[in-house]
Amino acid sequence: MNTARKRAEELRELLARYDYEYYVLDAPSVPDAEYDRLFRELQQLERTDPSLVVAGSPTQRVGGAVSGAFAAVRHSSPMLSLNNAFDDDEVLAFDRRVRERLAEEGLPLAQLRYSAELKYDGVAVSLRYEHGLLAQAATRGDGTTGEDVTANVRTVRAIPLRLVGIAPAVLEVRGEVLMYRRDFERLNGRQRDAGEREFVNPRNAAAGSLRQLDPAVTAARPLRFFAYGVGETAGAELPGTHSALLGWLARIGLPVGAERAAGDGPQDLLAFYRRMQSLRPKLAYDIDGVVYKVERRDWHDALGFVARAPRFALAHKFPAEEALTELLDIEVQVGRTGKLTPVARLRPVFVGGVTVTNATLHNEDEIARKDLLIGDTVVVRRAGDVIPEVVRALPERRGEPPHRRAFSMPRACPVCGSAVVREEGEADWRCVGGLYCAAQRKQALLHFAQRRAMDVEGLGEKLVDQLVDAGLVRTPADLYRLDVATLAGLERMGEKSAANLVEAIQRSRHTPFARFLFALGIRHVGEEVARVLAQRYADTAALMREDWSALAATKATVQKDNARRRARGEPPEPVPLEGIGPEIVASLQRFFDEPHNRQVIAALHAAGIEFVREAAEAGETLAGRSFVVTGTLPTMSREQAHELIRRHGGTVASSVSRKTDFVVAGEAAGSKLARASELGIAVIDEDALLNMTGEAARRRAPDDPNHPVRSDPA
Repeated sequence: MNTARKRAEELRELLARYDYEYYVLDAPSVPDAEYDRLFRELQQLERTDPSLVVAGSPTQRVGGAVSGAFAAVRHSSPMLSLNNAFDDDEVLAFDRRVRERLAEEGLPLAQLRYSAELKYDGVAVSLRYEHGLLAQAATRGDGTTGEDVTANVRTVRAIPLRLVGIAPAVLEVRGEVLMYRRDFERLNGRQRDAGEREFVNPRNAAAGSLRQLDPAVTAARPLRFFAYGVGETAGAELPGTHSALLGWLARIGLPVGAERAAGDGPQDLLAFYRRMQSLRPKLAYDIDGVVYKVERRDWHDALGFVARAPRFALAHKFPAEEALTELLDIEVQVGRTGKLTPVARLRPVFVGGVTVTNATLHNEDEIARKDLLIGDTVVVRRAGDVIPEVVRALPERRGEPPHRRAFSMPRACPVCGSAVVREEGEADWRCVGGLYCAAQRKQALLHFAQRRAMDVEGLGEKLVDQLVDAGLVRTPADLYRLDVATLAGLERMGEKSAANLVEAIQRSRHTPFARFLFALGIRHVGEEVARVLAQRYADTAALMREDWSALAATKATVQKDNARRRARGEPPEPVPLEGIGPEIVASLQRFFDEPHNRQVIAALHAAGIEFVREAAEAGETLAGRSFVVTGTLPTMSREQAHELIRRHGGTVASSVSRKTDFVVAGEAAGSKLARASELGIAVIDEDALLNMTGEAARRRAPDDPNHPVRSDPA
């Protein structure tokens, strides 16, 4: 018994501290699930031994102490909290208790109905209207006495200063002040920009905004309000059911939540609960459960109250979205594109309806911003189907145990050992061994084989999965060792399909150098950059011999000289690799400096890769002309327009310069169109481009000579 008494005292002290942090400081240090767990533990101790119940126990009152910063307001009737249910059995028990009590009072059970509405995750307030005008607003406080926040509430646009159509002597409306998620994100963004403390969650932000000493600060915060009941009334005839009351409140100008229902029994209530649980992630605001109330308001007094809650209502809470656990370790995963992502390994914790052992940490900067140390006690959040994340650490629980340590990103890929880099201005680290790294293997193969690269027809995602999973292909070079017998043995691969694929692989041995460069998957090297490189370098050996640092320095020098030449009216000197900036040059250097990538390129050449000249397949009607395509064309994608231009001998550039001959402009063309006008460059539309290539006639439907057909010009 002494142990129980000591534990009850510990729990009272803990809960009192958490109440103070939540209600007075607006800075909760633990999630709701932790508070609920401790509260229920204290309830159980007091239930087992009633002598442990004391007047100051959190189980005997509502909320926390009133801040001395605001005048006290004594509520005309207590603003009670609700008892909580956490599973279906507790809802069934609630219904059973209601029926038993009504039967004792001799009331007709056949008329029993319930209303169901959302349990908003905000700040409870009371709004007192006198003769239709807002006279006073108060927080819940300890349930009996709250804080006078009238000046602040008057700035909340969601709350009417005058009721619509009625002016009763007194109408006390009770509801919740909250903040929408999108507004919360914007507010925290402004806090970050100003170098000020960010809010923990939308409820914390709503509480902090409502309890500002300066109403002007509250006015600048995007607060909302939903009414859910009434307190004292005088001179107003209220509807007889709770559902009708909510409708009446809406008609007199008070915001009321749209998601509500009525039902005959617990199964209807549970159906509403499950529907709202699935809807929860899509709502604009946070909720932490639903509330059930007996519909007939005249039965509420008959059902009565317990110490801290009415018997006619129940809060059915969702599984906690936040919980406390220990950060055991931080590991690094390598994604399909080479991105390194730190992942938290957690002591298993039940949150959001599932047991969570891992959570995303996004990147190294995020870990530093949240000040996370391995070994910390952390808050983990899981909302709906969203991937669990570590929200914050609790440094006050840190102490100095020896197993806590800082995390640093590895400087070599944990999968393949290749170098990892972080480009300037980016938050992510990436592995540069794209051709070799096992984590990037499938992505690298699919990119290598795509139509605009090596054009290996028939090598799709499912087949790549089989080849990699069976260990038949580790790098693109392994494709050229595949034979018909090996492929025919794979699932859903007959001998004919296998033969066709082998033939496609053999054809790909002879390819233009630009396509091969694009196929390598070098970061920032798309088709246009690959074409520019192929015009300057004969093969990969020349690229690997290049001194990229010296080239970057030469480019910078020539560009500076040309700026002076233009100022003097002199013609500029040619810029080496014009259009390829320092970011791309650095990426090329990293790629070709990586020994693993060099090994794969050597293996590809050993497999018989040869470079052929890329001829204009449809003639040279656009030879020597440079085009820029901008905006949305009527029947072609930008990529299709590029391919059409190249097939007729033209070149495509990504930006408009004095060397551009034509700008092909579609809808919403933007800055490139303005630049063309500034330089006096000819602007044409899609029809003009088709006429220049002689393809306009081909694209008309036979039965309608005036109707262009959507088709791929390739």
